[in-house]
Amino acid sequence: MSDHETGGMPSDEDLSLPKATVTKMIAELLPNDVTCAKETRDLIIECCVEFIHLISSEANEICEQESKKTIAPEHIISALKRLGFESFTEEVESVLKDHKQQQKDRERKVNKMVECGLSEAELLAQQEALFAQSRERFRTAQQ
Repeated sequence: MSDHETGGMPSDEDLSLPKATVTKMIAELLPNDVTCAKETRDLIIECCVEFIHLISSEANEICEQESKKTIAPEHIISALKRLGFESFTEEVESVLKDHKQQQKDRERKVNKMVECGLSEAELLAQQEALFAQSRERFRTAQQ
C-alpha cells in the first residue's frame, strides 16, 4: 500500500499527470503527420512533474519568507522570476486574470439561481417542460 493510500504524503513515484490529457495536448500541438512515441510522452510527463515540483518548492520558500501559510498566485509568479522563467510570467498573469473572471461569472450564475426564488425541483420541472416542448417541435418539423 502506498503512502497516499494510507493517508500520508504521496511519494514522487505516485505523482504524475493524466497520460490521456498529456497525449491529447501533445496531439493538438503537433502537425497531423507527426506522432509522439509513448516513451517521449512519458518523458514529457516526468519533465512537467519536475517543473511543477521545482516551482511549487520555490513558491513555498517565498511563502515561508513572507510568513504566509498559503501559497498564492503571486508566490508562483515570484518563483518563476527567481528561477529564471520570467518570460512565462506574462502568460501566467493572463491565465490568472481569465481564471478570476471565470470564477466571478460562475458565482453570478450560482447567485442567479438562488435569487430566482424557485426550488431545485421547480427548476427541474421547468427544464423538463422545455425539453418536452422542444421534442414536440422537432417531431412536428420531421412530419
